[in-house]
Amino acid sequence: MSFIVSTIASLVSILVFLNSQRIVDNRIAQLIIKAIAGLIALVTTVNALSRLIIVIPAGSVGVEDFQGKVSDRSLPAGLHAINPFADVIQFSVRLRDVKEEIAATSKEGLAIGIDVSIQYRIDPAKAASIYLNIGAEESEIVISRFRSIAREIIAGYSAEDIYATKREEISLKLAEKLRSQLAPIGFIVDEALLRNVKVPETLQAAIQQRLKAEQENLQMKFVLEKEKQEADRKRIEAKGSADAQKILAEGLTPAVLQLRAIEATEKLSLSPNSKIVILGSGQSTPLILPLDREGSRAIAPAQP
Repeated sequence: MSFIVSTIASLVSILVFLNSQRIVDNRIAQLIIKAIAGLIALVTTVNALSRLIIVIPAGSVGVEDFQGKVSDRSLPAGLHAINPFADVIQFSVRLRDVKEEIAATSKEGLAIGIDVSIQYRIDPAKAASIYLNIGAEESEIVISRFRSIAREIIAGYSAEDIYATKREEISLKLAEKLRSQLAPIGFIVDEALLRNVKVPETLQAAIQQRLKAEQENLQMKFVLEKEKQEADRKRIEAKGSADAQKILAEGLTPAVLQLRAIEATEKLSLSPNSKIVILGSGQSTPLILPLDREGSRAIAPAQP
């Protein structure tokens, strides 16, 4: 409708501008009429042209609605030529973070308060379907399904699992279920997070005490295992040393000892230092004495 009004106003203003001399004879009045008519024609023409071309901003997608008939195509960010008689509804496709405080019941029937958040965005390719089937206020249906699915999943876990041990598992399962439920209607779920779990104070104290005891038990098991490994290491090291000594003792026969003594004596005899080697009898070890050449010269008798 605004396109029609703007077009008619623009045409009338142009006609008044061109025929101002026929309307009045006064020169000044003609100039005033032309100025006013020209300004109106400019504004209405720009407004009419704006109905033919639309700019979809970054992070948004547009949907054409002409007399109740929704176009199948979505208008991505950028410049588009459209039907001037159609309305364009814009949706944000940026990531949204919805935070909810949900009252749920655990597997044992305990009332639990949970702060949960879901991060989702609109699928640009399904924006027209969302507008046709859900409307512009799509967050309501997302939140209602979000609450229902969260309660359903939490009901399958104990209070201790929800509070302490399986929060990440619950988050992953919640995100997976939300994806399967929301993807067909045009929403992309990035992540679901359990931010805070509220349980009765007595139950919270009992859970924390039990977790503390389990941590201490695990620490003690670790220390005992470490001590056991150290004892095994020392036992293996001692056994290795004993085996080495046994093998060495078994290998040192009298013949081998005599052979080693002979080899050592031979090496010493080849040494540049002068020595006196006294060979023992039987099984005794040779006695090796160094020769003092200076002393020998001193006591040696003079040659005639």
